[in-house]
Amino acid sequence: MTARKSPSQPHSDPAVPVGVTLSHAHAGWAGTVLFDGLSLVLEGGQWTCLLGPSGVGKSMLLRIVLGLTQNGVTTDSTVVCDDGQGVSGRASYMAQQDLLLPWLSAADNVCLGTRLRGVRNADERRRNYQKACHYLDKVGLGGQENSLPTTLSGGMRQRVALARTLMEERPVVLMDEPFSALDAITRVRLQDVAATALERRTVLLVTHDPLEALRLGHRIFVMSGRPAVLDEPLVLSSPQPRQVDDVEILSLQGELLRRLSEAAG
Repeated sequence: MTARKSPSQPHSDPAVPVGVTLSHAHAGWAGTVLFDGLSLVLEGGQWTCLLGPSGVGKSMLLRIVLGLTQNGVTTDSTVVCDDGQGVSGRASYMAQQDLLLPWLSAADNVCLGTRLRGVRNADERRRNYQKACHYLDKVGLGGQENSLPTTLSGGMRQRVALARTLMEERPVVLMDEPFSALDAITRVRLQDVAATALERRTVLLVTHDPLEALRLGHRIFVMSGRPAVLDEPLVLSSPQPRQVDDVEILSLQGELLRRLSEAAG
């Protein structure tokens, strides 16, 4: 899914890292303040990972960066890229649910963004379809181009959603538990695919998996409390995706688990 593009907002070159700053974010629901005055900087070309207890407001924070709102939720914030412009038109979004359209094939679901933008030229549609098949192959679904979502498992559907996100090739990518429906081995493989495909992109990843954050993140935040706050980030310097026995991962996993335990109260 792609954040709606403003008519005045040009499509950014995805090869140029775009930093994003969220300032003074507020969100409330049913009389409860989820967070108030919260700020977060997404460094250009890096992965920022966000962990914390369920219900603390991680997904809400991600949606605020995108400019998406929900019925009954009050939000307020300032979101600006490091060139002074907004995020609209530069970001793609992968939700927790796959959000596939059941009447479209896997490849046509991957091409959904181009279809919604009204691509009419037959040659361009053909190129987009071939590109979609390329991304399906990357996520391990080669040969499933014509399969309908109802014929695919939950993990396969999530891989289609990942291929659709990669297909957009936007400079800012926001992902909400994108690998949660995958088995352990497939999850590691798809993390590697995403890290390679999203090189130089600015990524905000919400996850419940500490190892996933340590494999992929350049900066890792734990969100906790009510109203929620962010702790000081864990900063990783080695290239990602990191191996599970990477020295830096091994040195930080105890600290991250301690922070998560404290956040869970």
